[in-house]
Amino acid sequence: MSVRIAICDYGVGNLRSVERAIQAAGAIAIISDDPGVVVAADAIVLPGVGAFGAAAEALCSRGMHGAVLEVAESGRPVLGVCLGFQLLFDSSEESGGRAGLGLIPGTIVRIGESRGKVPHMGWNNLEFRRPHPLFEGIREGAAMYFVHSYAARTHPENIIATADYSGPVSAACSRANVMGTQFHPEKSGGDGLRIYANFVTIAAADVRETETPIVRLPLEGGQAG
Repeated sequence: MSVRIAICDYGVGNLRSVERAIQAAGAIAIISDDPGVVVAADAIVLPGVGAFGAAAEALCSRGMHGAVLEVAESGRPVLGVCLGFQLLFDSSEESGGRAGLGLIPGTIVRIGESRGKVPHMGWNNLEFRRPHPLFEGIREGAAMYFVHSYAARTHPENIIATADYSGPVSAACSRANVMGTQFHPEKSGGDGLRIYANFVTIAAADVRETETPIVRLPLEGGQAG
């Protein structure tokens, strides 16, 4: 039986391109705004575009906040993409400190104007910080497509890839069974599609027995963002 991956529909995501990428990887993709459907899936993708505050409010008002937490805390894989990635963290400066899901310790901060043009938009190359199955088969320096004005600031142990934008910017992070990319894999050509295929492989594995429970840790120094 194919793995069933729910794509969370809370009104702020690029859903169809994510659906096609997951289907191409051989999984059953289910776009749903029903928290019950999301909770019943083998894994979930949390996409998102727009402002952090509006997205966080939509998650709560549609019951998705609790559904995502339930899936994550069960040990099943969760993948956040772009704004969905940012929602995995504790809070964001973008919306006056609005709380996120708190699944990866850290904050979302505005990219400084000293780094260059904001938003950080276009293709940029990945620099891997540690091995992770999400990037299996993807070469160092692979180019991915970014569009964002805010970036994740978190402990180095949570960062699996960065991109150079007059200094390191968190491009992908992971903690236990929760992972995410600041860039859009579905807009990043063959390497981006490989990331979704890798996520399907992760979802098909026995993550319930192999992943460690999520433990929320205090934010420490030495951060990228």
